[in-house]
Amino acid sequence: MTRVCLIGDPDCTLQYELLSRETSREALATYDLTRPFENSLAVRTVSVGAAISLLNDLDWYLTRFVDEALVFEPSVSDEEWLSRPLARTLRNGEVGPEDTGEFCKVYGLERVGESDSSSDSEPNSSDDGESVDADSGDESGVDDAGGVAGPTHRLVEPLYVRRTGGELPEYDLRDVEQTLVVRLTEAEYSP
Repeated sequence: MTRVCLIGDPDCTLQYELLSRETSREALATYDLTRPFENSLAVRTVSVGAAISLLNDLDWYLTRFVDEALVFEPSVSDEEWLSRPLARTLRNGEVGPEDTGEFCKVYGLERVGESDSSSDSEPNSSDDGESVDADSGDESGVDDAGGVAGPTHRLVEPLYVRRTGGELPEYDLRDVEQTLVVRLTEAEYSP
């Protein structure tokens, strides 16, 4: 299944902004919401096309409240995410899955509530064996109060890198145990 993860702008509370407005609440009503990272919401869709369609439906809200919209498509990579523009070009057939991995943004993952990034425990793995993905938070999706369950990690300081020889440079902006890789279009990499 394709997944969509929306990372909220630091100046707002994404869950409140999306679920307090009728149009976005209705667009998300048919999905099970999870909160894999701090100030984020994620859903599972059936395809890249459905993911892009949902993002298009939410575009007004994305412009105002979302810092990053990510798409995870296991047929492209079982570990790396796609930016919204790259997912759109993939859906439109402008680029093939094998041509999506050169330009990347790597986020450090830091445990929520920790002042430093050192930790003895790892995030939960999802049922498809991924160590870091949009399901690394609470699997229940909804907490007892009817809100979306809490995350265990936050994304910190992205590092823009270019894959050379099949390898990504190591993340070195912070001391973190894990990272999240997002594949980008060339235009996003060098604006």
